[in-house]
Amino acid sequence: MNTLLIQRVRLDGKETDILIEGNRITRIAPEIAPGDARVIDGSGKAVIPPFYNTHTHAAMTLLRGYADDMELFTWLNDYIWPAEGRLTGEEIYAGTRLALLEMIRSGTVFFNDMYWYQPDAIRAVEEMGMRAAIGLLYISGSDGAVLERNRKCNEELLAWNGGDSGRIQVAHAPHAVYTVSEEVLRRVAQEAQIDGHVIHIHASETAREVEECVAAHGMTPIAYLDSLGILGPRTVLAHAVHLSDEDIEIIRERGAYISHCPCSNFKLASGQFRYRRVVEMGSCRFTIGTDGCASNNNLSMLEEMKFAALSAKNESGSPTAGRDGDIFRAATRTGAEAFGIDAGIIAEGKLADLVLVDLDNPLLVPDFNLTANLVYSADSSCIDTVVCDGRILMENRKISGEAEILAEARRVCAKIRSFREGGAEA
Repeated sequence: MNTLLIQRVRLDGKETDILIEGNRITRIAPEIAPGDARVIDGSGKAVIPPFYNTHTHAAMTLLRGYADDMELFTWLNDYIWPAEGRLTGEEIYAGTRLALLEMIRSGTVFFNDMYWYQPDAIRAVEEMGMRAAIGLLYISGSDGAVLERNRKCNEELLAWNGGDSGRIQVAHAPHAVYTVSEEVLRRVAQEAQIDGHVIHIHASETAREVEECVAAHGMTPIAYLDSLGILGPRTVLAHAVHLSDEDIEIIRERGAYISHCPCSNFKLASGQFRYRRVVEMGSCRFTIGTDGCASNNNLSMLEEMKFAALSAKNESGSPTAGRDGDIFRAATRTGAEAFGIDAGIIAEGKLADLVLVDLDNPLLVPDFNLTANLVYSADSSCIDTVVCDGRILMENRKISGEAEILAEARRVCAKIRSFREGGAEA
């Protein structure tokens, strides 16, 4: 069993040691004898839970800056989907590795992914040691059936059946009510009842989506999904910007989670999440997600937390909305809970997911309130060391294989540049 000892690190303002045996935190106390453990010097650092990114499209790192400043459906139909349709599995692998590199550098150990060529994404996750929920992607063609490209990859993902690491889980990922037929959504709901997988879907992201759903089905997207059996305590609703009071009640009653993605919402002008009404008054469970790099344009949960807090204050007109502790909890503990991961807090017996932050970084000085600093001022330069499932992913800001990951991503991006140069101008 691999053993790791972090010495003289600050936890909740007090200096202590943390012993990790295998993939669990087994002891937290001062001056633990190292024995044969690998030792990390935590002097001048604080230990915090890492981040759990509950909505993204990881390999869209390859499309960062490819098409910006556009209306959502123009962006999707004319640029993003045509480019994605020309990517290969090997290129998705390269883009996912680039995403994992970025996430690790900013303190994230888990992401909930909805994207193409899932087996290639899994290969990247296994190699780089992170956690992930990889979605069975459902997008319907004109006949209402799942696209053949999706169906084949979904079959491969089901055949893979979770692997051996225990760090990767399978989720159901129907794209949205406007891209997935009623028949397929009903089938997803039935399958999720049997297999217990999380259902991850875009929902009520734009006013247009809501208007078209009401016109087609006589119900909002939330009410429509609920009528099909999609909503429950294992459902993650991405964005959920345009919610009626009735929608909020349904989400609370069903125990579903919302993945709040403020940076993407602002960039695509989708609207502002009703934080005070949904969370503080409506008692809905919420987490934080980054969305993909083509609509954010980064994967930093630190930045996402700040935008979530500021969005809550601006939308409500109250500086007391979106308190730092609530936002931090959503990005850490609640994100882990939404996917059944026994982590998200630093405590004995929990899975060994943790981050060391550099207290000498100027962005963390003075240290009146570490949580406030992390939410309002920190960036990825504050992240020193990242541990996931007891494995060191980054130490002293060094990640193994980084140069090769960047070189391969640049090679793929050169090909993608040719797509745009040969077609529509961005």
